[in-house]
Amino acid sequence: MRALLLGARGAVGTVVRRDLERDGHRVTAASRAESDGARIDLRGDLSPLAALAAEHDVVVNASGIERADLASATGATPLVDISATGSYLEALRLTASGPVVLGAGLVPGLSTVLAGSLGTRTGDDVDVLVMLGSGEQHGPAAVAWTAGLVGTDLHRPPEGGMVRNFHESIRALGPDGRARRYLRADFPDHVLLGGPHAPSIRSYLTLGSAVMTGALELVGRMPAFRGALTMAPHVGTDAWHVVARNRRTGERNEASGRGQSEATGRLTALAAVRVVEAQPPRPVTMADLVPLADALAATTHATAPVHP
Repeated sequence: MRALLLGARGAVGTVVRRDLERDGHRVTAASRAESDGARIDLRGDLSPLAALAAEHDVVVNASGIERADLASATGATPLVDISATGSYLEALRLTASGPVVLGAGLVPGLSTVLAGSLGTRTGDDVDVLVMLGSGEQHGPAAVAWTAGLVGTDLHRPPEGGMVRNFHESIRALGPDGRARRYLRADFPDHVLLGGPHAPSIRSYLTLGSAVMTGALELVGRMPAFRGALTMAPHVGTDAWHVVARNRRTGERNEASGRGQSEATGRLTALAAVRVVEAQPPRPVTMADLVPLADALAATTHATAPVHP
């Protein structure tokens, strides 16, 4: 398999490249400053991307740059995008002329598989509980994305109306049995898994440090201080977890590990292989491509579903 990797030098891209090459696939690294691969400026003309995409079996966007016309530029070559922005992924779905994997990391990605594998019926409420390790230096794009949520509303929340990021919170148990406070956050599984008979999915975020979670909530209520997030010290560990739970039945799917960039890269590499094998005629999510057992196997310290 020949993969064109956008953002190959980033925290996630380096893992994607390592995993694909380890399994015998050929990877072309691409960026606007690439010296030993392909030079592509995703902020400019996309015609060089279109030409290169035609020479590869899959394009992986791990650059953090969000352009809905990427899907048009890659044409019939499958595109795998790790973005967590619901409005962007929805735009990709609408503009795609070929197969696209919408969200291939931890959230969405692993979370999509966990939530999509729950037994649900119309009217159920599903919580997606995410902990990210505040002690991990997992790349400026991830920090910038989180800071970008401050002072903004969720994209098409399932309950309708306007819901502000980091204003609501719930207390819940993580996979380690510890109770934490999770803040409502604009992860897009409610968009990716939505439909007339889909459950209402609400996503929540906590950080590995309770102090950092409190700071995030404070900044969420005082958006003028959002710049403090990019300057904050990395306090805590690199531990992460993702839980999907059905409130009605108590069923839970969950996974945990160390290093979210590592896990995101491994899941993205898996998505690249699976979309080439499947060649879907339309945009898909990780839940369409990867069974629960395979998604859990791609991460560390994964746990099986819990039934009450």
